[in-house]
Amino acid sequence: MSSEWSVTTIGEQATLQRGFDITKAQQRTGTVPVVSSAGISSWHDTAMVKAPGVVLGRKGVVGSVHFVEQDFWPHDTSLWVKDFHGNDPRYVYYFFRGHARELSALDVGSANPTLNRNHVHPIEVPWPSSLDEQRLIAGILGSLDDRITLLRETNTTLEAIAQALFKSWFVDFDPVHSKMQGRAPEGMDEATAALFPDSFEESELGPVPKGWQSGNLKDLLNESTSRIGNLNSIVLSAVQTGHLVPSDEHFTKKVYSANISNYKLVQPLAFAYNPSRINIGSIGLNEKENTGAVSPIYVVASAYSKGCAYFVWHHLRTKRIKEIIKNMASGTVRQSVSFRDFGSIPLVIPSDDALDCFYQIREILYSKVKANNTLVETLIAARDTLLPRLISGQLSLTEVATETI
Repeated sequence: MSSEWSVTTIGEQATLQRGFDITKAQQRTGTVPVVSSAGISSWHDTAMVKAPGVVLGRKGVVGSVHFVEQDFWPHDTSLWVKDFHGNDPRYVYYFFRGHARELSALDVGSANPTLNRNHVHPIEVPWPSSLDEQRLIAGILGSLDDRITLLRETNTTLEAIAQALFKSWFVDFDPVHSKMQGRAPEGMDEATAALFPDSFEESELGPVPKGWQSGNLKDLLNESTSRIGNLNSIVLSAVQTGHLVPSDEHFTKKVYSANISNYKLVQPLAFAYNPSRINIGSIGLNEKENTGAVSPIYVVASAYSKGCAYFVWHHLRTKRIKEIIKNMASGTVRQSVSFRDFGSIPLVIPSDDALDCFYQIREILYSKVKANNTLVETLIAARDTLLPRLISGQLSLTEVATETI
């Protein structure tokens, strides 16, 4: 540790204060963020604290840390830094982030986790006395966070482009409408435009592009009830992003049985959902190369092809399909959706050539998403490795420059 570092207490460097109580009914329309233990939870027209600010989870989400760049209202469920004692606010933010695990261990709540500021203030910690060094440390960590944020925003844009293209082609039928009006479909070469008809024909679903079929989800999916048995497999859970994720990574505690032999087998590119939670969007696609396992109460459905799988996946993101599923769930006694109900959802099935073309474009977009996600994981690992070493003085800024060249 450098001679410019000293041992001090948290309270001497960052005085914490409990947030201010405010109910939803008391909040008025405005642009001031109300920051709770989980982050910005709502908006109000009055600020209680000048920016920049650092907010910690006091109740509920103990150990969370948030940096606020505009005047804000810290909620009663949080602690906020009332006095930075001349320290760099962003360094203070990273300091608390680096001690999130220790903060969560200070939980004094019984039923609901709670953090007491009086237990935080006396803790002894190493601290850089140089403001320039604080800013350099915060700058290094901030640059990594900025790159992570930019990559995630880029992925959101790429995913939105894919969904918008899907909706244009297979929900709104924009290329067909353009050709009917004698215009070339916008943003499309001749070869791609040739994949779309220039007229509609009547069907059970109303007008559909000529040559395309009116059908149901069951025309593209087949229910599977196979059990995992003795196969070694990861237990998966459906989440609202439309993916199946490892349960151990998604939940903070184990939510599945020790013996999973009776769990259902989920092949690659198969869908799985909890019948009582599909109405909130919890249906996922297994995009891994390996099989997975889901709870016996789940419904599992395999797609007939990779193109069909992603055609269904994008349809499940549309407003129309979401509303149909919600209505199905609300119309049953147990508010659940069986495969029979799910498979009856009507949709227009395009030609194989049009579907293949969309899938190829989607692959280009999502290959970039995948590459960005890989880079994000690398940057997160670098940040999480540097963070505790930088805020403890174990790693000098010279060493960081050498390692990152």
